[in-house]
Amino acid sequence: MLSITEAIFLYQLLSNLYQSIQVFRYDQKLKTLYIQAGLNDEIAVIIDQDGNWKFVL
Repeated sequence: MLSITEAIFLYQLLSNLYQSIQVFRYDQKLKTLYIQAGLNDEIAVIIDQDGNWKFVL
């Protein structure tokens, strides 16, 4: 199961840095959470079911 604590932490971190959240999506098949943020969608992060997260380039 996806760790909700890590997802909330990352979501709040982006928000605290005044980055608008454009996309917040949970993929049931892959069990990942995808967050896309920034004025020009320049920030994209994937959080896996273990709570590990990585930036998408």
